[in-house]
Amino acid sequence: MKAGTPSFPAEWRIENARLIADTGAGYVYDVALSDGTVAIVKHLKPKVLEDGLRGADFLAWRDGLGSVKLFARSGPLLLMEHAGTTTLRDHLDAHGDRDATRIAAETLCAYHRPSQTPPPASLQPLTRYFASLFAKAELDRRQGFAGPYAEAAAIAETLIGDQRDIRPLHGDLHHENIVRGPRGWLVIDPAGLIGDAALDVANMFSNPLDRYDLTRNEERIAEMAATFAETFGRDVRTILRYAFAYGCLSAAWHEEDGSEEERDNELAVAAAIRNVLRQA
Repeated sequence: MKAGTPSFPAEWRIENARLIADTGAGYVYDVALSDGTVAIVKHLKPKVLEDGLRGADFLAWRDGLGSVKLFARSGPLLLMEHAGTTTLRDHLDAHGDRDATRIAAETLCAYHRPSQTPPPASLQPLTRYFASLFAKAELDRRQGFAGPYAEAAAIAETLIGDQRDIRPLHGDLHHENIVRGPRGWLVIDPAGLIGDAALDVANMFSNPLDRYDLTRNEERIAEMAATFAETFGRDVRTILRYAFAYGCLSAAWHEEDGSEEERDNELAVAAAIRNVLRQA
């Protein structure tokens, strides 16, 4: 194997590997096993190791139900089913946003099916998940600034205190993390949360990241919220409130990273969601 490729466990019987992506979360390899199976290996980076292993726990718990299968793991290395090469973003580009949202809802229902197996203890509760938003809101309050972070933090606190339908969540659902292959549409790269099911669609409102014509379009936001409200049997306002709180949480993460452009993009989406929420 070429220089830089990790040393895979011998029992995985990997005959060749090809690096296909270098992401913030890790290095991703297409691999061929000795029996002819094509699979994926993800080499988690140290910065996100805890988060990545929590996501692996989620995949192991789902065991292929609506999600990619986790075949094996060894330290920061994850051997997984090859879910396919067509993302929901590809489908959106070819068939439109409404159909993509429908598929996302159907895929979500598949991996949200109940299980007789207890969920992993490692899954992150929403109180910890929203920590960066709460910290930013407190900082703004101390500085006398009444901005969107404080409003979103208050909404998040209320939502977390009144959670319904608590279950394991993907936690990072978007158009690049829903992939079609031989087993149909599956989710990949979960964050591994536990909490109100309505949170699991919040990130969809901010995606695709480069499609401002969609993510800041209030008609699209309202339609998407209605679709997901029907999926969960929940109130539209609850879906929108989680989406607004998540948008500001994501903006807080970007601010921590010093990514001002990404922060402002998320705040623009959150502002559009807030406008729809006020009319709902």
